[in-house]
Amino acid sequence: MSSPSKIALIGGSGFIGTRLTADLVALGHDVRIGDLRDSGSFNNRRTFTDVRDEALLFEFVKNSGADTIINLAAAHRDDVRPVSLYYDTNVTGARVTCDVASKIGIKRIIFTSSVAVYGHQDGEPDESAPHHPINPYGETKSQAEDVFRAWAAEDPINRTLIIIRPTVVFGPTNRGNVHALMDQIARGRFLMVGNGQNRKSMAYVGNISGFIAHTLSLGSGSHVFNYIDKPDFTTAQLVALIFERTGKGTLPSFHLPKCLGLVAGCVFDILARISGRTFPISRIRVEKFCAQTVFSADKVKASGYIAPTSLRDALIETIDAEFNGTGSPRPE
Repeated sequence: MSSPSKIALIGGSGFIGTRLTADLVALGHDVRIGDLRDSGSFNNRRTFTDVRDEALLFEFVKNSGADTIINLAAAHRDDVRPVSLYYDTNVTGARVTCDVASKIGIKRIIFTSSVAVYGHQDGEPDESAPHHPINPYGETKSQAEDVFRAWAAEDPINRTLIIIRPTVVFGPTNRGNVHALMDQIARGRFLMVGNGQNRKSMAYVGNISGFIAHTLSLGSGSHVFNYIDKPDFTTAQLVALIFERTGKGTLPSFHLPKCLGLVAGCVFDILARISGRTFPISRIRVEKFCAQTVFSADKVKASGYIAPTSLRDALIETIDAEFNGTGSPRPE
């Protein structure tokens, strides 16, 4: 374990940030949260901060006495509007973070990027794979990485940059795509699209939080990691586990062909634009559901980190906390 750090956690009121704060505090680190909103947890550690506002961010980081900045702040949903918010939060936020770190003299930044920087690629892209993002989120995460790399390159002997690219992250209280799938099955509103043999990389919030804490011990230079909990599940395996754990029986044998699923997603996209409502089905979600999205996690393994929770156990824990009334959904 690394010696205790004083950490300015930007975006710390979010899903990953709330879990990370609990884990870091338990390890003896002094954590101060800078965020636009409360999380319901750790409010005594929070200061109102906007990663896009240099004056606000400077005041927060300076007053925190931090020796490390962890930047979790991001615009990441599929439907962020206007699209410029991706750039404002992800790229401008990166520039502001680096400027503040330089002015205060902070030498270590941890930045959570995303595997979205890779776009659709064959095989299991590792950290050296080229960036071919296909949406504004991936594009701006890739651009933000460049900003942080430039900061690290100004003083590579003394500065430490850690870039972590998680795949889709899930866990109790998260309302992303994994929860949406669980919820549809639990409510009896699920229809299998495609043959289900595509593999899906996933990451449990407790495991990625542990890995972020693990990287605090790394020395100077730039370090880049994909984060995925292995081994990957196929979509059929994932759906079958949710059916079993929610008491819905076994996976139905009928599968809707992908092409028809995409048509249905487009219809719901049109309805969303007309009504202003958000629906659990969209073209992007159908594409994600049917896509093979797997990434290499060899560098995390080589770092010596051992995830405390298996992927299967993490999925069961999440299903039980959300749909079976067991477990503790929120760290306090």
